[in-house]
Amino acid sequence: MKYLDKDKFASVINCMDGRTQLPVLEWIIEHYDIDYPDIITEAGPVKILAENKNKALVEAIRYRLDISVNKHHSKHIFIVAHYDCAGNSVKKSVQLKQLKKAVKRVKKMGFDVNEIVGLWVGKSWKVKRVY
Repeated sequence: MKYLDKDKFASVINCMDGRTQLPVLEWIIEHYDIDYPDIITEAGPVKILAENKNKALVEAIRYRLDISVNKHHSKHIFIVAHYDCAGNSVKKSVQLKQLKKAVKRVKKMGFDVNEIVGLWVGKSWKVKRVY
């Protein structure tokens, strides 16, 4: 097993909901050459990032991203929204708008990565890239 291979890390901002974890990790590993996804979880992270009201939580996410990108050399950041989110119980259409804003907010943080990707996890727990 490799350890700290600089080209094989990614950063994942996901909901704390355990139902989303495995489908997202499997999707990332299947679609990208990633061995080690660093997982950053919050309840309803797309809402937190999109609204930018809770500065402490936004800063906590930024702090953990900084470690993932600058210490593990992650080159991809994935941000996840999902069906039936207890921490952000709004319609899918609202979550997708929040996801788009969350991607923009993380881009503004200025991390040197190849891309920032927005993912949606639907009712059947299938992952789809939306941004």
